[in-house]
Amino acid sequence: MSTLELRQVITEYLAHIEDAALLKAIKTMIESRVSDGTYMLSEDQIKRVEEGREQLEQGTTISNESLKLEIDQWLGTK
Repeated sequence: MSTLELRQVITEYLAHIEDAALLKAIKTMIESRVSDGTYMLSEDQIKRVEEGREQLEQGTTISNESLKLEIDQWLGTK
């Protein structure tokens, strides 16, 4: 499949997606590829990173397997 065909297919798929969180994630991925090489975090992203660092320091983390299960449940795949 050519690049042009892929763009057309992706555009068609995007037109039917109603999940705002998924669309934001796709937007972030696309922005990271077209930016000038410097990724700027939003205030919310900075806050989430800081919270994650605090959780790591406090030892309040979960295993990778638990996280995968939580994601699967969130996506409705399990």
